Formats: sequence, C-alpha cells, structure tokens
Amino acid sequence: MMHIPTKKLKNGFIMPVFGLGTWNMGGKSKRGIARDDQADILAIKTAIELGVTHLDTAESYNDEEIIYAEELIGQAIRDFNRKDLFIVSKVSFDFSYNGIMSAVQDSLRRLQTDYLDLYLLHTHKLEFPLRESLHALDELVERGLIKNIGVSNFLPESLKEAQSLTKNKIVCNQVHYNLVYREPEDKGLVNYCQKEDVFLVAWSPLERGALMETPPMILKEMAEKYHKTPAQISLNWLISQDKVTAIAKTRSIEHLKENLGAVGWEMDREDIEKLRLEFPNQQVTSSTSVILS
Repeated sequence: MMHIPTKKLKNGFIMPVFGLGTWNMGGKSKRGIARDDQADILAIKTAIELGVTHLDTAESYNDEEIIYAEELIGQAIRDFNRKDLFIVSKVSFDFSYNGIMSAVQDSLRRLQTDYLDLYLLHTHKLEFPLRESLHALDELVERGLIKNIGVSNFLPESLKEAQSLTKNKIVCNQVHYNLVYREPEDKGLVNYCQKEDVFLVAWSPLERGALMETPPMILKEMAEKYHKTPAQISLNWLISQDKVTAIAKTRSIEHLKENLGAVGWEMDREDIEKLRLEFPNQQVTSSTSVILS
C-alpha cells in the first residue's frame, strides 16, 4: 500500500491530496439489467487497498433503482477499518433544515456508517436560505454525525457569504477545475481559497478523459521530461498548487494505478506556470467532444 500525501489547514484539518470520485457508479441502467456492480465495488476496494482513503460521493449519486453509488461504497468498505477512511458526501436536493437532516440520515444508512468525515452543500441553491442550510450543518457537527463542513460549486462571493454564516470552518470548496477548464482561476476562486485557507478540491481533473485520450504537445513534452504520463502530469499540476487537491473517478484498475503515479512528487514551479500560461492555447479532443479553452 502506498501512502497518499496529505495537506493541512491552519486549524489542523487534514485532507488527502487525491481521492476516488464515484459519480455514476451504479449508474446508466436499472439494477440487475446489464450491470456490473461487483466491478464498481472491486474498484473501490482496490483503491483503498492501494492507499486511497478519500472516497467522494453525493446524495444525487443515488436514485433508488437507477443510481446508487453510496450503497456500493457501503458494501465496499465493510472489511476495512472505518477510522482509516475519509468519506465525503453531499446534500444535493433539499437544502432546508429538515431536508438536510433527512438527507444525511439517508446517506449514512446507504454508506453503512455512523458519521461522515466531510459533508458538503452540493451547490448554492438560491431558493433555500443559506443561513438555514449552514445552521443545519452546524447542528450535524454538534451531533457528531459529520466531522467537517464544506461546499461545492460555490463562486467566491457565495463562499464568502457562507463563511460568515457558520460556526464551523468551511474547509473546502469542490469545483470543476483542470488544465482545460480554468474558470476557478478566471473567477478568482483559486486565489480566494488560498488566501482564506480553504481547500479547493478539483473534480473532473482529467476533463472526462480528454487529457488522457488526446493530450496536446505541451502535455506530451512535460510527460517525457518527468517520465510520467499525460494524465499524471495533469493531476500533478493540480495537486502541486497550494490548497488544491483532486478527486478522479474511474472503474479501471489500470487507470487508478496510473492516477496514483501523480502523487508523491511535484513539478518544478516554472513548469506549473508554463502549463498555466501556455495550455489554454491548446486543443484537446475527447471521444465525445472537442474542448477549446
């Protein structure tokens, strides 16, 4: 088992630099119909055995008959020591006080655990008072059902508002961020999180596989320089940045092992900046789309 490095906030909160995402695990078709749940469970188990303790999921990754990622995690972690795992989930639909209280109980039941290491608001829903949502999260911390609170897909102004409404520190903001998708930089979110000592957790760090399938020349050159793959360079570019961590979803054991080759080392600062400045002019093509940054 390899050791996944961690990062630490000033308040002592520690997060692994890399985690396993589970979006769409248990998805695409109904239970028992052209499904391979055991492959998903094996992927989660293998990730843990390889040292990946950070498992990320959400309420919206569960839809009874269609999607049930939390349930698969619950089955996968039965043979592991819960204290060794870092489990994260999110409330996705009803952000009212009662809605959040109900959602966390459902997530705990599906995950077969009695607490979450981190619980997030999946987005900023204007139809629900943010003060009410954060009051619910604060109460869940007091009850011991969740250890820490965070948000997801919040812009700087929303994150700042949330910070002013909670008794507990918001330890992370999980957002779409990678070499192709740079909105967190453009909107000032990366700088804000670094200044405020908040982790920015990058989801879809490989832009749904595009950075693996057809990497541009600058990525190939970096891969050759560091004797790594384009995917490993892409992931390391993220986690080499201050306060940035990443979660990547894969069912493939081969891809999982490749992703783990991104941790335990850092790119030179000049190469991080070179990719930041020059990569936006590159084009990458995935199996489903052409992405221009």
